[in-house]
Parts: sequence; structure tokens; C-alpha cells
Amino acid sequence: MSVKFDISFAKSAKIDGGLAIQLKLAGDGPAAGAAEADPEGVVTRAAEIAKFSGKPMSTLDLIAPHGSPADRLVVLGLGKAEALTAYDWLKAGGVAASSVKSMTRVAIFADVPGLAVGGAQLAGFALGMLLRAYSFDTYKTKKGEDDENKAPKTVKVTIVTAEHAAAKKAFAESEAIAGGVLLARELVNLPPNVLGPVEFADRAKELEKLGVEVEILTEKEMKKLGMGALLGVAQGSVRPPRLAVMQWKGGKPKDAPVAFIGKGVVFDTGGISIKPGAGMEDMKGDMGGAAAVIGLMHTLAARKAKVNAVGILGLVENMPDGNAQRPGDIVTTMSGQTIEIINTDAEGRLVLADALYYCNDRFKPRFMINLATLTGAILVALGNLQAGLFSNDDTLAGQLSGVGDVTGERLWRMPLGKEYDKLIDSKFADMKNTGGRHAGSITAAQLLKRFVGETPWAHLDIAGTAMNSPSSEINQSWGSGYGVRLLDELVRAHYEAG
Repeated sequence: MSVKFDISFAKSAKIDGGLAIQLKLAGDGPAAGAAEADPEGVVTRAAEIAKFSGKPMSTLDLIAPHGSPADRLVVLGLGKAEALTAYDWLKAGGVAASSVKSMTRVAIFADVPGLAVGGAQLAGFALGMLLRAYSFDTYKTKKGEDDENKAPKTVKVTIVTAEHAAAKKAFAESEAIAGGVLLARELVNLPPNVLGPVEFADRAKELEKLGVEVEILTEKEMKKLGMGALLGVAQGSVRPPRLAVMQWKGGKPKDAPVAFIGKGVVFDTGGISIKPGAGMEDMKGDMGGAAAVIGLMHTLAARKAKVNAVGILGLVENMPDGNAQRPGDIVTTMSGQTIEIINTDAEGRLVLADALYYCNDRFKPRFMINLATLTGAILVALGNLQAGLFSNDDTLAGQLSGVGDVTGERLWRMPLGKEYDKLIDSKFADMKNTGGRHAGSITAAQLLKRFVGETPWAHLDIAGTAMNSPSSEINQSWGSGYGVRLLDELVRAHYEAG
């Protein structure tokens, strides 16, 4: 279970045991809070011996430091002042959280001599702590003796700063972001026997408590709408599909909404074109796009974002039942376009085709962004450090790339073009659902593009970043929650009313 950090901000704090963390720039300058935490100056000598210079995210850990009122002192390096970014503050918070270990009281001294620290940076630091604290062990009945999170606990954290009022105000939004990211992580981590389409839809309904309007479309309603592509994926599963439609109305009534669409394949066997057995258990995470969208809607509502936003989740399970769709089948989408099924494991684009068209037709949004763990080919191209970005709009693509650099959830723009369309032309239908191995991520995006019309649109292929992502300063979880911070920053920076 995650450690719970009870974070507050104060002008000063009395240290009586516990852990004191001092932030420090690179070089010979003093660390923050030296007078309170280190009156005897033991850090200076220890740093010389350990050759600690304050490099970014480095730490110096002192147990029972002489003359200090703290039981432990940790000095956390920030690097050079001019190189510090918003993402660095986030990472520093994660490093601070990892230093807490068994301590239950922590004082963090943030006013570094020679560095102007504002409320936004400190709120980001605190957000990093909240993100790092998360762990998923719901189904472990026995914990190891050395497991730092073997029992639920609350750690009282006081961040000491002259900017305590501004930091407290900014931190309210950080908590909203943390709630969205951790919701997305939790959903990706849950086992597939627990989280089916109906259960996922129920989690969407819970957002009504935050003021989100939620509609759940059943199989019957989707049939009436003509969603043959989405329903074709679901027909092999005994668990019925759902389409969750979430609306947050925080902007002006007449303002067109921004829209986010998530692929929610709660488990993907590949269907009749069944996947190899090795690693198939990871396909519980094939709903990472839907997890990001529900997490984003949570964040927007929790922080009362001044924007109208729509979130749509296409929720299905892809199974190889006797009723499952076959290679060679032709499905008719809600748009009226037809798709020949070449490979039933290319199912996410079928779900998104109907969800995108439905969103565009009903809501007439300012833009649409879909997120999907769509192709293994994007892993071949980009690994698990960046997600693939495809877009029909240079402005939207540029905004996404920019906020990706700010948040650390980075994107790499991939090409689209008429030449690639030829690879998904079909002899028997308007298109086929895969163009083969070559340019696999691109041809998947080309198919989606046929269902968005002229609306500015971006497709984020997050197959390498939403699940089984590498551990970092702010995430130790299998499910990363990728996309929530990225898209919240996009809304905040470019589309939210002042």
C-alpha cells in the first residue's frame, strides 16, 4: 500500500527528532536550513569526505548527526540554479520521498541560499513526493521484513519556506494532479479478472462525485448508433462492452469542448489472431489510454479547471470465443465506412474509429486527442522513453511536444501521408485494419485519421510508456499513469480560460 504523505507548508519548523532534508545547489554554497538542522556544521565535513557536491538528484545521508536536533539529515542536490526546470523540481520531490524510509516526521528546508524559489516549484516538489509514494500491493497477503511499504502509514511532512502561502495555494492543484495520475496507475495495475468493461465504466461513474456528468452506453445503445467496429472487437467476450462519456463543464456554456478519447481494451488476447503466450499477462494494461483519460478528467474536475472537456472511453475485451470476429470479416463503422479485418489483434484502432467519430459528431470539439497502447511497432521505433505523436494539425502537435518537454512525458512526432494510406487500402472494403509489419504505427494512425474529419486531432501511441515503464524518481509502479500530467498541462497552458 502507498505511503501517505501529509504535506504542509510553514515559515518555520521546530525539529525534534525525525528526518530533516536540506536542499542544496551544486558547488560550495550552504544548504537550506543549515542553522536549524545543522548548527554544528557537520554537513560540510561529511560532504568533503564523501565528495558530495550537490549534483542533481544526489543525496548525502547522515545518521544521528552530531549537534543536530534531527535523527537523520539528508542533503539533496539540485544541481546548478540556472539549469533547474519544473521537471527537476518534480524529480527532486521524488528523491526526497525515497529518502524518508521508516521516518514518520520530516522537515524539508527549501529556501536555498542564492536561489529564488516560488510556490509553483515547491508545489511541484510536493507533487513529486506524492507520485513517488505510490505502490501497488493490494493482492499481496504477505510482506517482506524489509518492505518499506509493508503496512499503511502516514508521514507528516513540513516544507519550510518563506513562500509558504503561495506554495499552499499551488499545492491544491498538485493534489488534484496526483489524484488523477494515481487513479490511472491503479487501473492499469489491476488484474483483468477484477477490471472488466462494466467495472471500468463504474469507475467512470464515480467521477460524478466531483461534478463530472457521466453517461454509460450499453451494447444495445451502441448497436443503434451503428458502432460495428467497436462491437466487433467485443463480440468474442462474455463481458459486454461499454462506452463511457464524461463531461466536465468548467468553461463558458457556449465554448466548444476539448476532447480526449481512450482505448480501453481491458484485456487483449489478440482474438482469433491470438498472441503468443509469453508476456500475454501484460495485456491487462491495454487500457492505458482509457486510464489516462479518466485520470485526466478526475484532475480537471478536482482542480475546477475553467474549460469544457469531454472524455470518452471505449471499453471492451478481446477474446477468442467461438463468436469472435474472424480475419476476413468486414465491419461497418458508425461513420458508414467499412473495414476488412485482416488481423483481429489490430483491435484498438477499431474501438477508436467508432469512439472518435461519435465524439466528433456529437460534441464538435475544438480538438480531439486519443491515447492508446496501440502498436508494438512504436516500441521498436521509440523504446519506452517517449510516446509516438501523430497529428493532422501542426499547432496542436507543437503544443503537445512543448508540454511534453515541460512535464517529462515526452513525445516524438511521427509522419503521416497519403502514401501510407495505400498500405491499408482493401480489395473488399473501404480499408483494412492493418497494413502489415512495415510502418505499423503509421498505418494504424492513418486509419484513425479517416474518422476525424477536419477537426484538429492528435493520436498518442503510448504502448511503450503507459505500462512496464522504467522506474524513475517519481514512479516505481508498473503502471505509470502516463498522459495525465501531459494533457493537464496542455489544457492549463493553452486552452483554459484565464
